[in-house]
Amino acid sequence: MTTNVMNKSWFNPVSVSVLLILVSISVALYGLQMANILAFALLLLFSGLLSSAIRIADQWERAVVLRMGKYKGLKGPGLFMIIPVIDHVAAYVDQRVRVSAFKAEQTLTKDTVPVNVDAVVYWTVWDVEKAALEVQEYQKAIEHIAQTGLRDTIGKHELSALLQERDKIAEDLQQVLDRNTNPWGITCQTVGINDIAIPKDLADAMSKEAQAERERRARVILGTAETEIAEKFEQASKKYTDNPVALHLRGMNMLFEGLKEKGSMVIVPSSALDSMNLGVIGGLAALARNSEK
Repeated sequence: MTTNVMNKSWFNPVSVSVLLILVSISVALYGLQMANILAFALLLLFSGLLSSAIRIADQWERAVVLRMGKYKGLKGPGLFMIIPVIDHVAAYVDQRVRVSAFKAEQTLTKDTVPVNVDAVVYWTVWDVEKAALEVQEYQKAIEHIAQTGLRDTIGKHELSALLQERDKIAEDLQQVLDRNTNPWGITCQTVGINDIAIPKDLADAMSKEAQAERERRARVILGTAETEIAEKFEQASKKYTDNPVALHLRGMNMLFEGLKEKGSMVIVPSSALDSMNLGVIGGLAALARNSEK
């Protein structure tokens, strides 16, 4: 198989079987002296010509037939016959969906960053006549056009857009390829970008930048939380300013919670002992703890 078509020998199971049968008949006739040497030679020639006229194309193939060098038509799939010597099967064109890999190495983006991009294109021949007559090796042509289009696309985008908008870039490249290959009877169905490789130093720098950005956002979130907490404390202080009883109960609750823990020690200002009767509360908490033991 070449890059775009498959050239088959005229030998196939049917032609070989026909050739063997005709040769056997010719030998038998000559052996029975029912044919002279000239007739025997003519029978052998006829056997060769008839067997060479029988051709087979697979289900996914179309045979391009030329008659005396001019395009005659398409044959297949299946069994077909041509005129020996006059007709010639130039190629068997595969109409299945095929894939071609291509790449762009050390190509500069719009912001002058060298990148290596690996991609694939899925294409198929929809018009065998155009594909056979318009371009010599259409698979190589598709690969070169794809590589050139990929380089042009990379040069029009910055690195960030190239990394984030991979699907859109692949779709734009597919449309460019389709416009160039449609006159050849070929359609490019899909383009896929497999990998975008950037220099290691740049990758490390981008990783550090991303890490610094995440740390900055964490600090911003922490600062926002502190601000919200301060606002809540401010609102709570306004409630306690005009309500000393509430403040007294809050202090008693906090002290009780602290004394409840075994082995805990709470340090409070001495002025709070008189204002909040903390001595009595402390004694009651200690007595409650001893009674639990």
